[in-house]
Amino acid sequence: MIREGDPAPTFELASEPGVMIDLADHIGADRIVLLFYPLAFSGVCTTELCTIRDTWPDFEALEARVFGISVDSPFVTKRYREAEGLPFPLLSDFNKDVSAEYGVLEAEAYGLRGIARRSAFVIGRNGIVVYAWIAEDSGLEPDYAAIKAALLAAP
Repeated sequence: MIREGDPAPTFELASEPGVMIDLADHIGADRIVLLFYPLAFSGVCTTELCTIRDTWPDFEALEARVFGISVDSPFVTKRYREAEGLPFPLLSDFNKDVSAEYGVLEAEAYGLRGIARRSAFVIGRNGIVVYAWIAEDSGLEPDYAAIKAALLAAP
């Protein structure tokens, strides 16, 4: 599991079919928020991601680069982003490697095996994780104020 003070593992994931985003391209340039969420088009996930959308000016002011990550296919992440009008990419961890590396891959939830546990990580420009939260209960939303405070304090 990735904890505060750990170097953030980099990865390359699809934001839509044929379009890859490499986290390493943003280390050193941006403060980063990674939001792992269980499944597209589900209730709490939609509330969470739309809360980020609805407070987007706050994240822009903090010079944050936000990425949502789920085990949904890149076809689903593209459609979900469009349907909700999200101003940030949703990445497909369809093979579940990144969720496993970050320690958020659920053995089983909702009767499904291998989905990402709701979690949030803030990474400073130096590539170090400055905030790490993993939900004990998938019905919980992240603490948005804590994420913003971590961004503000991040190098």
